[in-house]
Amino acid sequence: MKRTPRNEKPVVIAGGGIGGLACALGLAQRGFRVTVLEQAHEFGELGAGIQLGPNAFHVFDALGIGKLVKKDAVLIERLLMMDGVSGEKVIDIPIDARFRSRFGNPYAVTHRADIHGALLEGCRSIGLVDLRTDSRVTGFHSEADGVAVELGGGVRIVAAALVGADGLRSAVREQIVGDGEPPASGHMCYRAVLSLDDMPKDMRWPAATLWAGPNTHIVHYPLRGWKLFNLVATVVRDATMSGHNEEAPPEEVLPLFAKNCAKPMSIMRVPKVFRRWMLRYRPPVANWTQGNVTLLGDAAHPMLQYMAQGACMAMEDAVCLAVTADEADGDFAAAFGRYQALRLVRTARVQLSAVMMGHMFHADGIARLVRNEIYSDHTPQSYNEALDWIYRAPDYIVAANLKAPKRKSPAGRKRAGAPGSRAKAKKRTVAKHRR
Repeated sequence: MKRTPRNEKPVVIAGGGIGGLACALGLAQRGFRVTVLEQAHEFGELGAGIQLGPNAFHVFDALGIGKLVKKDAVLIERLLMMDGVSGEKVIDIPIDARFRSRFGNPYAVTHRADIHGALLEGCRSIGLVDLRTDSRVTGFHSEADGVAVELGGGVRIVAAALVGADGLRSAVREQIVGDGEPPASGHMCYRAVLSLDDMPKDMRWPAATLWAGPNTHIVHYPLRGWKLFNLVATVVRDATMSGHNEEAPPEEVLPLFAKNCAKPMSIMRVPKVFRRWMLRYRPPVANWTQGNVTLLGDAAHPMLQYMAQGACMAMEDAVCLAVTADEADGDFAAAFGRYQALRLVRTARVQLSAVMMGHMFHADGIARLVRNEIYSDHTPQSYNEALDWIYRAPDYIVAANLKAPKRKSPAGRKRAGAPGSRAKAKKRTVAKHRR
């Protein structure tokens, strides 16, 4: 049944990635007509694996896609940090019943495309979202009753509001903040996806594992029902180096990680080719809103990956923005001001925490020994207390969950069996792949 929108002119969202689609779905659920402008030829998502804390699943639940995302995710058993030099265990956080009870949702790993696909399906099914490709936003002009959105080729769209979810090189951000090209951080990621058969048998752990080495770290975890393993290796290099989804041969990569011990290097020697990415970073800014225009996700607060929260923060942004737009009844200037006030400190804290975590991961010499000593006496309870600020759902996400639509699993995608039988089946699957 076709719904009557609350707004005559659409809310335009620049960017059809995870954050942009989550925003579109959240607004449409509240009756707002939305137009999503994606500059690529089709809607899709670059990258492979992604870690999802409980706060991400609170957002999925609020958007009505929680069950769908969990279907494709691997619910891991622990978060591990290993010393890349000695091979000793430094941090071990069990993702058990206590963890799930405290935070109300699991910790999981999945493929970015699976999240994007679930959001895209939600947008297509709701009836108020116009999805357009080959549409790059180049700027905007504020008007008395909205905003004129400019696209390449002289095209203009008259909109009620504009949300810049257009990533690191956001044209919308440039007009609001004006801080130019995002600088290279010097943190270079080398990514690969391994088949289960190629993953060393003694390393097929049901965990999100990080090997912390001198000036480097290596992350691996299972994907897509244990059919694949995601591998991401990061090194701090010369910030003048380039890299954006470029091929990198093993002879470039392996010497950079040579100080790591045999176990993590046994994984690093598997890929025949890596994909090279230079991470970019901006420090927090005090404002990302101008009247009926605001920013979301990487366009507002790009962050390094060391808290595994970039996509999670973008999706939290999306739900918060939808909630404030609903409460303001379409007064988008007021809604965006409230949205920014709610999100500014939380996202800045994650940005700054990620920088500090990077220093901790990459410690060398005596600093490495101090790091290991600091974590040696921690208990699961103390880790959970330390993580409470990030994994517990903010009040506006809790409120959105109370009003979340109940979504049935699409035909042919329902899980068979009772919850107990599913849990037993998952344990059998984990045991099989560890052999």
